[in-house]
Amino acid sequence: MASVALVTGASRGLGAVIARRLAADGLAVAVNYHSHGAGARQVVSAVQEAGGTAEAFAADVTDEAAVTGLVAAVTERLGPVDVLVANATGPQPSVAVEDLTWQSQLDQLTFFVKSPTLLVRAVLPGMKERGGGRVIQIGSDIVDRKLPGMSAYIAAKGAQHAMTLAWARELGPYGVTVNIVAPGWIPVERHAGLDASGYRAEVPLGRLGTPGDVAAAVSYLASDGAAFVTGQCLTVNGGHT
Repeated sequence: MASVALVTGASRGLGAVIARRLAADGLAVAVNYHSHGAGARQVVSAVQEAGGTAEAFAADVTDEAAVTGLVAAVTERLGPVDVLVANATGPQPSVAVEDLTWQSQLDQLTFFVKSPTLLVRAVLPGMKERGGGRVIQIGSDIVDRKLPGMSAYIAAKGAQHAMTLAWARELGPYGVTVNIVAPGWIPVERHAGLDASGYRAEVPLGRLGTPGDVAAAVSYLASDGAAFVTGQCLTVNGGHT
């Protein structure tokens, strides 16, 4: 039986490309979505047409009961989760300090601290029982860039990065590796029409990153080749930071 990967927020953007890459690697992929069902079904169809295995699973991964139900459904239909990719995200508005509210902070913490916590708690019993697993978080190099107006997002992403490293130490004895991939600005559907020339000029490798670049990093961390890699932040930004 193929290993099973659960990719959250996989109906579009980075998550969709990550899901397709892991399926191409031979994993059975649970394509999680919240409100973009059509996109999730397109991802599943693309995987199946290429000869892979995938199913779509609707769930709000910021809700504890929904996460519990999601992992149970994936386990029932595909098998226990071997690889968790915590990719789901939400709006990332620019908010000046004078306008910053606690709710602004909570909105970001909900996606990048609460959701990964719920997901790891849900998959961990099965990983422990089977003697191992992979947790891969999708972070951001914004933790290093520290852009003005983005302090709530940066704080939540910084917490996600630190949490990843702490979990790696705690879960290592169970054979569970925990790593984080930190992309730079990788244009996806929602960035259509934006002028990227200024950003591109600052990237030493002279180009923008692609979702495929991020998916390749996730693929490595999910592979047998990364069995001894844990507690690492793999930055994918062409050397921008």
